Amino acid sequence: MMKKLLSACLLSSALLVGCGGENNEADVEGCEHLQEGPSAAVTASASATGALPSVGNDHKRYDITLPAGSGGNVGSVSFAAAEATDYVFFLGSNVTLKVTNASGQTVSFEESATSSAQCTNIKGRYVAPLQVGTYTLTFGPTSESSVSLVIEETAHEH
Repeated sequence: MMKKLLSACLLSSALLVGCGGENNEADVEGCEHLQEGPSAAVTASASATGALPSVGNDHKRYDITLPAGSGGNVGSVSFAAAEATDYVFFLGSNVTLKVTNASGQTVSFEESATSSAQCTNIKGRYVAPLQVGTYTLTFGPTSESSVSLVIEETAHEH
């Protein structure tokens, strides 16, 4: 009986560490790219419709310029999810992020935070479950004129 109990405890501990490890790996990777790049400059569209500049989850930091709007700076870019999984959106500034699918429906975040224990460069951390398809990422309104973005995949099986 004690062996079964011990085995169950060890298994559940391993599962908890495994889940935390996946988040930590994504955060370490996101932090690294926020700090070191490589980087690409993108000017966001003032409109969330039409042809939008694109960003990817390609181990790159996107330095996105946000156009001035009536309520503050706001801009949109497109992101094509090639795989159905959870994506982590890391921001280098505390800027509001909204993700919408091709039908214009807002995607709910599984998690959101304004920091990470992995590094101080992460000022926004949003986890969204996405299906294969193209999404619109809208930043702001904000007083910030730009925001740095890194996108990483995370696989978690809960």
